[in-house]
Amino acid sequence: MATEFHISTHGPGLYEFTDQAGEWAQGTGLLTLFVRHTSCSLLIQENADPEVQSDLAAFFSRLVPPSTDPSMSYLTHTYEGPDDMPAHIKSALLPTSLQIPVIEGRLQLGTWQGIYLFEHRDSPHHRRVTAMITPAS
Repeated sequence: MATEFHISTHGPGLYEFTDQAGEWAQGTGLLTLFVRHTSCSLLIQENADPEVQSDLAAFFSRLVPPSTDPSMSYLTHTYEGPDDMPAHIKSALLPTSLQIPVIEGRLQLGTWQGIYLFEHRDSPHHRRVTAMITPAS
């Protein structure tokens, strides 16, 4: 069983799609999520306090600033904009796939956990996340 989730972004940050994944998940098995882009990531993270998401985005912006920052002057892949190569670096540091157990149609996430696409680019994008449930044997 497979599908694709479409997530529209409007700049850097975390975009939750837990409800979308939960509504789609059926049966018992393992949900695999895979983002089909090289400049964003997937995360399971706290979804109770929005400051967690903004703090994570701020941390990664400080960790990997735009290519216009003097500390990033060594970058050579800059023709797609100052946010592009830093976005590739962030997606190399963070997961691009996740696995979540599903039991009787319910995602086995913790009380405060949510599923997020972490957008690393400045401009709006339409991201695709492939989802597949491998049934329990």
